[in-house]
Amino acid sequence: MNDDLAALSARIDRTNELLQRMLAEVAKTPSTHAIFVDAGYLYAAAGRLVAGTEDRRAFDLDAEGLIEALIDRARTIFADSRLLRVYWYDGARRRIHTAEQQSIAELPDVKVRLGNLNANNQQKGVDSLIRTDLESLARHRAISDAALLGGDEDLVSAVEAAQGYGARVHLWGIEAPEGRNQAEPLLWEVDSQRTLDLDFFKPYVSRRTAAAYEATATRPTREDVRFVGAQIAAKWLAARGRDSLAELLPGHPYLPGSVDQDLLVEAEGLLQYSLRGQADLRRALRDGFWEHLQAQY
Repeated sequence: MNDDLAALSARIDRTNELLQRMLAEVAKTPSTHAIFVDAGYLYAAAGRLVAGTEDRRAFDLDAEGLIEALIDRARTIFADSRLLRVYWYDGARRRIHTAEQQSIAELPDVKVRLGNLNANNQQKGVDSLIRTDLESLARHRAISDAALLGGDEDLVSAVEAAQGYGARVHLWGIEAPEGRNQAEPLLWEVDSQRTLDLDFFKPYVSRRTAAAYEATATRPTREDVRFVGAQIAAKWLAARGRDSLAELLPGHPYLPGSVDQDLLVEAEGLLQYSLRGQADLRRALRDGFWEHLQAQY
């Protein structure tokens, strides 16, 4: 009997020793954090706050300087933690990097992840990318803390997935000139909340002058113009309904003069480029408009 008790006591001592070693190793392992940036939210909220507009074409964003500022802010908040990387989520047509997105992707410690843009220039698939990354990193214990710069209610599932694996999610927001630019359900789910104010963003956002904007205008491709035509068609259909579409279709490939003029004016506004005298681009615009409408009939 005494021998059995002695053996049991030895096993307990051995187990305690192993636990102490494991805890010592865990204590020596630094915490790790990552920053997740929803660029659609960033551009819209920071543009509104600093430049008074959400239109990306109307202001310049020093992404490199801003990312460095976000990293510095995280360094002060997560003082005993190391940065894994910054994840930058944005949309692009056919998920092909723009020149600006490519330059961001080339920055150290930055990973650009692209969703798609639909005919209304809205991001698609970005929220699911954020959820996939947050959940995967938390599941593999690659991060202990996640700083999430975003505001969409669809991000709630991403937060819950990461928290389910033990990671803490800290929501960063951008000061709103009025009201609130983050969904309440998202605010309820996160572990902490912080708001970055006007002074934080002022050095990195600047409104373009009209002259500077015009100087950067370049001739759009036929594909760009076709895409804008489809985008305008989607808005036209949403505003006028399928009865108006049925009346319009018999005239294909010609558009009524008033519709054609409205199409031209709106396209020039979106492209910031004159299509007058550009017969090939005008055809591409009409083609994109018709193709979208016919696909919906």
